[in-house]
Amino acid sequence: MFGCLLIESAEHNYSAYIDGIDGVVATGNSISEIKDNLLEAIKVFIETCNDVGCEVPAELSGEYSIEFKMDVKSLLAIYSGIFTKAGLERITGINQKQLWHYANGVSKPRKTQVHKIETALHRLGSELIAVTL
Repeated sequence: MFGCLLIESAEHNYSAYIDGIDGVVATGNSISEIKDNLLEAIKVFIETCNDVGCEVPAELSGEYSIEFKMDVKSLLAIYSGIFTKAGLERITGINQKQLWHYANGVSKPRKTQVHKIETALHRLGSELIAVTL
């Protein structure tokens, strides 16, 4: 397993890189596109290392998994078509105006607010995973 995949807003899409490993970057318009592009970038990175005789980082040897880390602004932008500010207010307890400020870069959330958002989304994810139809 390697360090987190950090996702950030770029001018027209999102960029991602692996924390602690130089040379592996990806871009995309969605999480799945970024993940696919990152997996391809890792493959090319390993092949290039093998071709030129440089050492493949230990984090990329064998099996690895991808963990996403992003700032609140990027998260709110990526999922803007899925989560309304009203819906996020209900699950996080953070008012819509404040969420709008975070989404538009007017202000950055404090650590306690980031924790509220993360906890609420993880709780929602756990509930959704338990659903069968």
